[in-house]
Amino acid sequence: MATFEENLSKANRFLARFVSDGVLNQIGGEAVPAQDGATFESISPVDLKPLAKVARSTAPDVDLAAEAAKAAFPAWAAMPGEARKKLLHRIADAIESRAEEIALVECMDTGQALRFMSKAALRGAENFRFFADRAPASRDGQSLRTPGQVNMTTRVPIGPVGVITPWNTPFMLSTWKIAPALAAGCTVVHKPAEFSPLTARLLVEIAEEAGLPKGVWNLVNGFGEDAGKALTEHPDIKAIGFVGESRTGTQIMKQGADTLKRVHFELGGKNPVIVFADADLERAADAAVFMIYSLNGERCTSSSRLLVEESIYERFTAMVAERASRIKVGHPLDPATVVGPLIHPVHRKKVTDYLALGQAEGATLAVGDAGFEGPDGGCYVRPALFTGVDNRMRIAQEEIFGPVLVAIPFRNEAEAAALANDVRYGLTGYLWTSDVTRAFRFTDQLEAGMIWVNSENIRHLPTPFGGVKSSGIGRDGGDWSFEFYMETKNIAFATSAHKIPKLDGHGG
Repeated sequence: MATFEENLSKANRFLARFVSDGVLNQIGGEAVPAQDGATFESISPVDLKPLAKVARSTAPDVDLAAEAAKAAFPAWAAMPGEARKKLLHRIADAIESRAEEIALVECMDTGQALRFMSKAALRGAENFRFFADRAPASRDGQSLRTPGQVNMTTRVPIGPVGVITPWNTPFMLSTWKIAPALAAGCTVVHKPAEFSPLTARLLVEIAEEAGLPKGVWNLVNGFGEDAGKALTEHPDIKAIGFVGESRTGTQIMKQGADTLKRVHFELGGKNPVIVFADADLERAADAAVFMIYSLNGERCTSSSRLLVEESIYERFTAMVAERASRIKVGHPLDPATVVGPLIHPVHRKKVTDYLALGQAEGATLAVGDAGFEGPDGGCYVRPALFTGVDNRMRIAQEEIFGPVLVAIPFRNEAEAAALANDVRYGLTGYLWTSDVTRAFRFTDQLEAGMIWVNSENIRHLPTPFGGVKSSGIGRDGGDWSFEFYMETKNIAFATSAHKIPKLDGHGG
């Protein structure tokens, strides 16, 4: 394993190109600045120093990207699935060959610890391989028979699509959205989050160097109110896949309404982990700690509400507190670091404001320190645990999106279900119990798109990923991704000379 000093030296070498050249758009296979020359500055959450000047795109830039995607669509859609499969596998190979570069750049761009980002490229490559293998069968449908008729269904790519990705784990999430779009035969205009634009630039370069035709994948950088709005309103963009805040999702839906834009939203969460007294408490504590404090707590599927049966509440929260207090906070390139700096000073203030709010609401800050100062003046926050929380408190209802866990006791199964469901979100839930009948009963009641029983979040790519309520619309994964990026056609064939109604007065 490389040392911190070795990692930092390599990271600085990889980042040098962005410092000197900036982050450009990629439109029609060409690296271009914004048409008006505007840029914005991207800073590292590690030390708040500038990383790069980034193209600040507006509507004219999005127009060019949409035109390029529209022009490239017919040939890409017509390409045989086997050919797309081979090309997407080449992209996966190229991603893996640059895994170290991707990981180190992502760490400095997002503040995520290397122990997690070291797998970002491998997970991204896995996403490409998974959907590449499904590309040949993406248009397959069904044969539906009725007397005198055979119906055949097929699917066709919907057209150019927009993909808007978030700033947490941006590389992996970009591949998760873009790989199935390409496998389905769609062309793409990608707008990454302005807080973490660097690896999106690497990714589109990797794809085109691997042989992806020009214009199939276009990149426009910028802010949501400019580039994002222009993309969601553009008439040539047939669908928007978005990962981010619920509030932004509602704006995108409004902006896309005039063009009847199809949308897929993976939005926020305030996910419960429910621990009953009969659970394996050691494993449950490890899983609860992992799901809130890994990735700096900046993940939509984090288990941010800890619901614990009253009889074990004090014991279990003490177990979690002990584990949380031992987590190392530090520079993301230090191999020992678990929690790095949060993405941006604006977000750090949001999280620390919630720490102050929780105490003002009457909860006990059992672990954590709102005044913690990390190395190099970055956006650091210690892992925090609130005990004595009431589910009506804002810290229990609102998505904090940081390493902050709130612990709430419950008396019985009915109260646990009521508490778990008493939020506007419904992305995931985690249940810990040794009673299999309870597991069936409880998961039936839980309002969430995904539930793990006696497990942390372990993704199986063929399964559906998505939430209910304010946590999203639609599902990713397996064939569900193709259902979003493709239109279904039905073709009916007459198999006999059936009677055709006549309207000329001689029949009926």
